[in-house]
Amino acid sequence: MSHFNRYETERLILKPTDQEDAEFILALCNTPKWIQNIGDRNIRSVEDAERYIIAKHIPQFARLGYGNYTMIRKSDQQKVGSAGLYDRDGLSGIDIGFALLPEYEGMGYAYEASLKVKSIAIEEYGLRSISAITTQTNLGSQKLLVKLGLEFKKYLKLPGDSEELMYYLLELDDAQSI
Repeated sequence: MSHFNRYETERLILKPTDQEDAEFILALCNTPKWIQNIGDRNIRSVEDAERYIIAKHIPQFARLGYGNYTMIRKSDQQKVGSAGLYDRDGLSGIDIGFALLPEYEGMGYAYEASLKVKSIAIEEYGLRSISAITTQTNLGSQKLLVKLGLEFKKYLKLPGDSEELMYYLLELDDAQSI
């Protein structure tokens, strides 16, 4: 996956998530907030995480050129979270998402990384709209999505899921940029 772009922000490196990130993805996907707000992906081992990355992340990079990025803090090379652009089943368009390990929450990393991911979507890939979904109880995500310029539009359910999610959208017209 080395041929896909890495990006930098003031404090972070965003690198395409690959099998080298399996231990990190195992930890991230099993945090209480991930399970509560995103869902249990049944990742219980490093091997499960590798399979998840190979099945979910790598094909989207190959197809679209973008996907899930692992956030690495520049100061100490610590993997702190993930942010990315996702082509999700049941949603039209491209969805922005983010998650942090609990010990790195509240430091602005999700906003910093998501702002960069948003600019990549618009400037490099020419996306004219970006959507997002979040649970009704995830107030932190809701605030961050609004800060990124997305607006709440409606409640929806994804195929095979009974939970009503909040759907946010950012639409750019031809006169707008980020």
